[in-house]
Amino acid sequence: MDEIKNLGGIEPQLGAALDRHFLVGAAAVRSAETVSPQVGADLRNRAVYATLVACAGMLLYVALRFKSWGFGLGAVVAVFHDVLVTLGVFSIMQWTVDLNLVGALLSLVGFSMNDTIVIFDRVRETRGFKRRESLETLTNRAINQTLSRTALTNGTAFLATLSLVLFGGEVLKSFSWALLIGMVVGTYSTLYIASPFMLWWEGRKAGRRPVAAVEAGDSTTPGVATAQTVKSRIAETQKQEVDR
Repeated sequence: MDEIKNLGGIEPQLGAALDRHFLVGAAAVRSAETVSPQVGADLRNRAVYATLVACAGMLLYVALRFKSWGFGLGAVVAVFHDVLVTLGVFSIMQWTVDLNLVGALLSLVGFSMNDTIVIFDRVRETRGFKRRESLETLTNRAINQTLSRTALTNGTAFLATLSLVLFGGEVLKSFSWALLIGMVVGTYSTLYIASPFMLWWEGRKAGRRPVAAVEAGDSTTPGVATAQTVKSRIAETQKQEVDR
């Protein structure tokens, strides 16, 4: 307080009032950072664009790798679900949305996609030499075979993220909480959103072809047998057996 009184322009009456009504604390502002609304909006838009471009790139890669759009759409739908749920929790809790959260969401996108691809890749491997089994059966078996791997991998990642939540401090609050929420959500979305959506898309695509062929009455389409064709072949086979 004496240093403040010795500054130029401080009158004695003001110095006495400072002694009566104020105390000198030990806290001091070391640094302060501010971002203007325009710069903040630009950073937000860039983060949204980066997430969308990453999802589009992964969609194309998975679709080409597995030779089906159903696998890519299932993985991307699960990723969008994880990001939206995480942002929804932040909105409900009124937590600050900053650049640390953006980094956590991009990490969450890669984590969720990797977990989904492990199951889809097992489906692709078994689909090659078990062609008579349905895709639903193969997917269910793939989930069961990789369930221990999912539990171990996601469990260790969850413990590491939990340590950040408990000991990371206020600086890493948004980053650690986003990863923690995203890992919990991403674990069940891989099992209950990505795979069911893929099965729905593949079943819808497979069911659309025979229906169109039946409606068009096209019995010459390779690999497609209409109901009338099947009935005629059965009747012809029975007639040949009776003749014999």
